[in-house]
Amino acid sequence: MLQAYKYRMYPNREQVASLMQHIHACRFVYNSSLEQKIRAYEQEGQKLSCFDLNARLPALKEEHPWLKEVNSQSLQSANKNLDNAFTRFFREKKGFPRFKSKKNPVQSFQVPQHYAVDFERNRLKLPKLGEIKAVFHRTFTGTMKYATVSVTSTGKWFVSILVDDGAATPEPTPFTLATTLGIDVGLTDFATLSTGEKVENPRYLKKSLKRLKVLQRRVSRKKNGSKNRKKAIQKLARCHEKVANQRNDFLHNLSFRVVSENQAIAVESLNVAGMQKNHCLAQSISDVSWGTFFTILEYKCLKYGKTLLKIGQFEPSSKICNCCGYTNRNLKLSDREWTCPDCGIVHDRDINAAINIKKFAVQDQNLVGVV
Repeated sequence: MLQAYKYRMYPNREQVASLMQHIHACRFVYNSSLEQKIRAYEQEGQKLSCFDLNARLPALKEEHPWLKEVNSQSLQSANKNLDNAFTRFFREKKGFPRFKSKKNPVQSFQVPQHYAVDFERNRLKLPKLGEIKAVFHRTFTGTMKYATVSVTSTGKWFVSILVDDGAATPEPTPFTLATTLGIDVGLTDFATLSTGEKVENPRYLKKSLKRLKVLQRRVSRKKNGSKNRKKAIQKLARCHEKVANQRNDFLHNLSFRVVSENQAIAVESLNVAGMQKNHCLAQSISDVSWGTFFTILEYKCLKYGKTLLKIGQFEPSSKICNCCGYTNRNLKLSDREWTCPDCGIVHDRDINAAINIKKFAVQDQNLVGVV
């Protein structure tokens, strides 16, 4: 089973310069290869493969000698990532690959092999970079696949090592309606569970918005290219990083709790990208990070042998009475409670939706065991 382990690195000044050179080189090769693929297809109708792009690397190094100082396998990994991006575009319709910018908040490059980890000395050895101090807060056993070195906008360095521990992926645990949990996500409450529990929306971005606006104004008032502007940008980046860390911690804790307590989890498939086009709610939708939450749920269910069930986004889960099946077609978005005219039960809109999501997901027996 493949599992990634992420560690913090503490390179010195010389190593930081070499690491940044690797990042710039991999970004340069990626953009150059993307331009070559586009030009070859438009002018000659030719589709360049990853092997064709790697064959052009020696000529690119002769044209730009500074690329010779970078690990060649990292440059080849950049071409491989580009090839995978085109594969996702044609097969999964994930969007046409775009050119990488040096202004992206997270920059990274990959080291596929010939690197070593020393847990006792807390050292990571990378080709053409030497030994770098790192904090290995946990150990692992297995075959190391590739390492991804990344740096954040605040200057923090990390390495993520993909390890194959040799263990088989656990089989999904059998589940019933009683051992399944339905989750309905929202903006007022982050999540409403079919058990009746409501998880409060922490609104980390909204709570920090006032401070972010102050720091952003300070950046805009500084002279371009000055040291004071760089200092102001760092303060702004640290504030954004704190919000992201708070959100990720909340999502991981909640997802781990629901996966540990249930055998199956039912959620509703949402078009988050389409919902963000609503300019009145885009900021709030981005703050709750539903897409990230569902992604975390998916891989944790796979890791711990649980099942993730999904229903269509157009299922009228909140309009149907979970007791008698009556459909309230006059229910408005502002109606948070409604009374079923057939059975007389007063429904909380979100709890009723969570229960229906659970029932709709389990009633189709073809979904059992599918993650």
